[in-house]
Amino acid sequence: MPTLRVLTYNVRQLKDDRAAVAAVLRRSDADVVAIQEPPRGPFGRGRLTRLAHAAGYEVAVGGGGARTTALLVRRGTGVTHTQDVRLAWRPGRTRRGLAMADVAGVRVISAHLSLDEAERRRHLLRLVLLVRAAEGGCVVAGDLNEEPGGPTWRRLGLHLHDLTAASGPTFPARSPRRRLDAVLATSGLTGAGVERLDEDPARQASDHLGVAVDVRW
Repeated sequence: MPTLRVLTYNVRQLKDDRAAVAAVLRRSDADVVAIQEPPRGPFGRGRLTRLAHAAGYEVAVGGGGARTTALLVRRGTGVTHTQDVRLAWRPGRTRRGLAMADVAGVRVISAHLSLDEAERRRHLLRLVLLVRAAEGGCVVAGDLNEEPGGPTWRRLGLHLHDLTAASGPTFPARSPRRRLDAVLATSGLTGAGVERLDEDPARQASDHLGVAVDVRW
């Protein structure tokens, strides 16, 4: 059975401990890493590339329209299509985007939805269109900035099912109480081996805990 191990991880722009983040990535043993809050600014892409190389990954999508998201892939992993997707922006708000790549025949989208409910709802419309346009299976991995049961989860639930429901809360990392981070997938894809990466040094690496799952089809 084909398997793709996917990790979703908000790294808080590497403001905490970059070496700890790299250690978490290595510990995850993921094939694909959906990053939220990658380092930004004029040197952001270089910092992301150095992080990826330190952990045995390559940057598949980073910078450009992806903005608050990125995708890393294990070295040697086949990627057939990549796209950075700019999301609508209003002054005073964070410029957001989506990172998308087709890996091993599965479309993987890294998402970092807004803290603002109205903006989150608008961006969700674009995300759902990309999911529906996928020719094969599709995985959405990210920081939804909303807990299960909220309107975002209900809307996504019309097209995707939650592969990481057993992960437990992911935020804040030092004393997690809220489950904001998840991996969801279209029908035909199943999940196994769900893991919340909460061992040291994860609690020092970022304010979110990463969540990994084996996606199978």
